[in-house]
Amino acid sequence: MSQREWIEKDFYKELGVSSGASQDEIKKAYRKLARDLHPDANPGDTRAEERFKTVSEAHAVLSDPAKRKEYDDTRKLFAGGGYGRGGFGPGAGGGFSQEFNIGDIFGGAGAGDGGLGDLLGGLFNRGGTRTSSRPRRGSDVETETTLGFREAAQGVTVPLRMTSPSPCTTCHGSGAKPGTSPRVCPICNGAGVVSRNQGAFGFSEPCDECRGSGSIIDDPCVDCHGSGIQNRTRTITVRIPPGVGDGQRIRLAGQGEAGLRGAPSGDLYVTVHVSQDKVFGRNGDDLTLVLPVSYSELVLGTTVSVPTLDGRVGVKVPPGTADGRILRVRGRGVPKRGGGAGDLLVTVKVAVPQKLDGEAVEALKRYQEAERASGFDPRAGWAGA
Repeated sequence: MSQREWIEKDFYKELGVSSGASQDEIKKAYRKLARDLHPDANPGDTRAEERFKTVSEAHAVLSDPAKRKEYDDTRKLFAGGGYGRGGFGPGAGGGFSQEFNIGDIFGGAGAGDGGLGDLLGGLFNRGGTRTSSRPRRGSDVETETTLGFREAAQGVTVPLRMTSPSPCTTCHGSGAKPGTSPRVCPICNGAGVVSRNQGAFGFSEPCDECRGSGSIIDDPCVDCHGSGIQNRTRTITVRIPPGVGDGQRIRLAGQGEAGLRGAPSGDLYVTVHVSQDKVFGRNGDDLTLVLPVSYSELVLGTTVSVPTLDGRVGVKVPPGTADGRILRVRGRGVPKRGGGAGDLLVTVKVAVPQKLDGEAVEALKRYQEAERASGFDPRAGWAGA
């Protein structure tokens, strides 16, 4: 994408959000559009496919705070054809006012430092100095997957089927017909930009001959037509590490959209959604569960077998345990990234029978009398007494 194209694109409009939208609003808007426009949901629809790529490109910029700031600053810089008090507007004489400090835009750093100057591809250069254009890295891609609770806790390997721009398998991303190679552009000598002087500054523009790529392909690949990229469906095997949480993003370097003509690919970000479990809950690295017990088990004590992620374990309920007490079983929780595991937290909850037979009722009445005779008062010291 040329500098002018990048500046003129309205990424906020592409996602249907305002320029002041929060990161959550941008994320929600992208997810909805990505689901609706995904090639798998619109087979053969080239318009939906192009729109999907545009939306993904907009999200790749706006979801990254640093890229978003650079994008916003750049659009402000060139709004109306100039920068504030001394840009390229009428009456500016083609130069900057003395109050303008170019270092404020470029961070005072040289070309190639990854700042705004790099992002614009060396749009401004002191003294007409030419800077080499960087290879156009592919855009980052986002996708989602849903795991079962125990899969997320223990780790799992899942296949992800994706349709996205990938390196051409015929030319291996070079864009040239097999057996040939691109040649260096004779106009820009491989820089991708040509410079002209304007007052005290040099103004750089994308080279028309090579369209900013720095190279010319005389005999393009017949499959990708010289782009080095094909839109294809592929299956990626992703290893989800143990202990991944709901909403967590996993980065797979180099698995995103392919770069132009052999440039590095972007990254793939997989957002994990975790289903709820009928038995377990989770608190950080600790597993939680509720253990139903009878009143007699609380009073007299017992040992109960409870489930774990990899089997079962016996939990001792001490005599006189109060309802709602949490019993801790160390090391039987969620595996930790640095080794070891969290704990299993067992909450005991008394189960009250809804119906008893005559013998049980009589026995309970005798117990109640014995309890009163012993002087036990459950409301002793209670504030409402």
